[in-house]
Amino acid sequence: MIHYFHIHDLEKEYVKAHSFIKNEVLFQIQTDCKGIPAQKEYKKGDYKTMSLNSTPSADRVHIGIFGRRNAGKSSIINAITGQNLAIVSDVLGTTTDPVPKAMELLPLGPVVIIDTPGLDDTGELGQLRVKKAYQILNKTDIAVLVIDASLGMTPEDLSILKKIQDKKIPYVVVNNKSDLCSSAENGTVCPNPDTLPDTSFHLDASNSIDVSTVTGYHIHELKELIARQVSEDEQDKYLVRDLLSPNDFVVLVVPIDSAAPKGRLILPQQQTIRDILEAGAISLVTRETELTRTLESLREPPRLVITDSQAFGIVDKLVPKNVQLTSFSILFARYKGNLRQAILGAAQLNSLQDGDTVLISEGCTHHRQCGDIGTEKLPNWIRRFTGKDVQFSFTAGNEFPEDVSKYALVVHCGGCMLNEREMQYRLRHSAERNVPMTNYGIAIAHMHGILDRALAPFPDLHQAWSSTAICSISRSRCPRPWNFFMLSKIHRAYCSST
Repeated sequence: MIHYFHIHDLEKEYVKAHSFIKNEVLFQIQTDCKGIPAQKEYKKGDYKTMSLNSTPSADRVHIGIFGRRNAGKSSIINAITGQNLAIVSDVLGTTTDPVPKAMELLPLGPVVIIDTPGLDDTGELGQLRVKKAYQILNKTDIAVLVIDASLGMTPEDLSILKKIQDKKIPYVVVNNKSDLCSSAENGTVCPNPDTLPDTSFHLDASNSIDVSTVTGYHIHELKELIARQVSEDEQDKYLVRDLLSPNDFVVLVVPIDSAAPKGRLILPQQQTIRDILEAGAISLVTRETELTRTLESLREPPRLVITDSQAFGIVDKLVPKNVQLTSFSILFARYKGNLRQAILGAAQLNSLQDGDTVLISEGCTHHRQCGDIGTEKLPNWIRRFTGKDVQFSFTAGNEFPEDVSKYALVVHCGGCMLNEREMQYRLRHSAERNVPMTNYGIAIAHMHGILDRALAPFPDLHQAWSSTAICSISRSRCPRPWNFFMLSKIHRAYCSST
């Protein structure tokens, strides 16, 4: 027998279920009075898997450990974590590739510690390893430079320290093996840690500490010093929480196609649901095929509809014009990227010419299937929108070109698998080479003629795109080369006048 419920009763039951789920989530992150996460045993087959309750890697503080071979980088990792996470050996070059390790590190909390190859590695292969170590700086939130106290600051140490300072990365200099210098009986005299090979270079003594992984000297103090490198005045960023009020209904449109992962939601969808819960709002998850029925079931229009970017065209037609609409990708562009830069970059789609090459870059790696958004759908949409014979290059994961100047445009994913510093590096790298960079969701919305609507939840950015200056440029064929900084200048002038 089929039972029919009044929609009001259905909503009440949903609110009850929503409250139960929220309490369950909050229970999983309870902490004791000392701020240490509460422990909970998970049985095999328990539906609450640790992967769903763990902080995503991209939202963890990334700590890069740098230094020469055998300076004690791996030993430092083991000492501050209290675990044998890294292989320790007297053999030079034991760590051959950057090795990330996600864990909890008090008093910081969830972190990713990255062990890197030695900066003094030799040979052709060794130079490739050193290059990989330097690349880690692009995603490093806190840099820890480990120095062999018996050798002092070497040219290799000084070289990476300069790059750390140039990139404005908070850092700590660790003078390891200090026990060799403090033992009177062995007669070892270690170099003054304040003495640098380059006299013009300044080292902040407050960021330096003597430690010993053998005796445990100053290991606790080192952890506290690392934790202090996180800015206290850094403002929390939200995916969508700041756009909502308690009890708002938010409809999430999640297509289930051949490329969708079996049995789970992708990370942007998971994180958005969690942020909606934090706002005290109510999320309704549906496919585009059930969207109309979902909207009809509500007594009042939802506060916001968030869709997968590839369904933008369909969802735009189904959602009433008085309901705000955006995408997961656009939310992530705002969360850890630069939404304004992505908006300006979308205008370049109007100026692409025959033979131009567009770089499509994803922050994750996954098995490509028929209908893949990055390698199939986006190129087809761009060619159809421009009417030009545009060429395409593709990158995925940690790979990003050292020089993007040969590309007419970079189209990047939302970057859910990248931390904010890595995403900011890619944006800055493109801007410095005068190459516009946009975002999957922004580009797709623009090509479907609905970017104006997709930006409505963000009033300041919505005005920027709708301004006469921006629209006049985006609808015309900009002279080549496309002057990204000139467009930015026009945008700033407009913003200052409104």
